[in-house]
Amino acid sequence: MREVKEILDEAQEQMDMAVIYLEEALAHIRAGKADIRLLDGIRVNSYGSMVPINNVAAVTTPDARSIAIKPWEKTMFRVIEKAIIDSSLGIMPENNGEIIRIGIPPLTEERRKQLAKQCKNEGETSKVSVRNARRDGIDALKKSVKDGLSEDAQKGGEEKLQKIHDKYIKQIDEMLAKKDKEIMTV
Repeated sequence: MREVKEILDEAQEQMDMAVIYLEEALAHIRAGKADIRLLDGIRVNSYGSMVPINNVAAVTTPDARSIAIKPWEKTMFRVIEKAIIDSSLGIMPENNGEIIRIGIPPLTEERRKQLAKQCKNEGETSKVSVRNARRDGIDALKKSVKDGLSEDAQKGGEEKLQKIHDKYIKQIDEMLAKKDKEIMTV
């Protein structure tokens, strides 16, 4: 027989993962501000293996509208530049021989709406994961009743699980509202 606390902890861990997923997904959505996490998905070939740009260069944001990349080796300039051009970032890098600069252009109104919609979709994916974790927890509690857990303990567990669920849904809504505000701010 599984304990109620064990089932609740398992469900909460799954809900945590959904929130972490959303944080990562939102970090990679460009909101008009420079963020070094925009480059996380871009890999470059370094000595035969594909590695993130920050493994072969210093990546900084000198101001809100640009990202500066200073490769540690001169041979990496062309490789990094090509990787950025080939990526889905959609921004042309500028190379002055010492530093590669990526200027983050201001977003158009139409693009802002697309990004807000994309954020909403990512949020919905996370909410579905949270709901699935709740459902799995409730199923596990019902199974435990068959294995000898009291029905009162099951009902109490379900109420606690619902409260945990509500807390995570609220957290996801707050994250989405914050990102939406960031995107829509000109």
